[in-house]
Amino acid sequence: MPRLAKSAPKSASKSASGSTKTGTAPTAPAAHLRPEGLAFLRNLARHNDREWFTPRKAIFEAELKEPMLAIIRKVTEAMTGFAPSFQRPAEKCLFRIYRDTRFSANKLPYKTHVAAWWSHQGLEKTSGAGYYFHISAKEVVVAAGAYMPEKDQLAAIRHWLLEHHLELRKLLQRPSVRRTFTEFEGNALTRPPKGFPCEHPALDLIQCRQWGLSATLPAEAALEADFAATLIRYFRLAAPVVEALNTPIAASLAPRKKVLFGLDNRRVV
Repeated sequence: MPRLAKSAPKSASKSASGSTKTGTAPTAPAAHLRPEGLAFLRNLARHNDREWFTPRKAIFEAELKEPMLAIIRKVTEAMTGFAPSFQRPAEKCLFRIYRDTRFSANKLPYKTHVAAWWSHQGLEKTSGAGYYFHISAKEVVVAAGAYMPEKDQLAAIRHWLLEHHLELRKLLQRPSVRRTFTEFEGNALTRPPKGFPCEHPALDLIQCRQWGLSATLPAEAALEADFAATLIRYFRLAAPVVEALNTPIAASLAPRKKVLFGLDNRRVV
């Protein structure tokens, strides 16, 4: 930054971030978007190419990336009270804006939304059940649960539901949940999975390929000063469902006891 003329008073010297030359720290990004952030997403949907994005990357950083990190940090801090095992650095929760086009017929280089995902500690590479939100120019989506779990996790949840489906139903049907989230949809199979009984009372849940809760808000909700508080309220309400779904996943990953000569390794008295 160029030096000010000696005649200029120090109190009048401000940097681009709004701080003064007297050493005041830059103002931290607010935990919500500004209208410029939604405008950027609208324009990105119309100009989804590198020629448009590259010269405007600094705008993306200032109007979307930094506010998203601020939102994530505020939500993560609040998770101490209801989901402490999901607390992670904000940078690990934020999805990249760049699309992976290697195996896709859609070669557009950028996503038209910004998103974050909190996974359970120890399940970062396998996902498990967690918390998610994204902001696009059209809407805000808030969700929690197990979205398209991998094969072993899918099997673990389905076998758990054989004995515990009433527990999950009770959580999904709480009045506060039904008022806040949309009706549960599970991307269900058209027939029972192989090896599962056709007439089991949990069949409708067992046939699902994902389990959880979601809600859609207007895009303008991301502009509100209490946006992070809104996400916290939704996630806190969904926490029992997330915890229930992670129970069989965690059990399936627990190390099994070694067996010697047909007996387990417990001491025989």
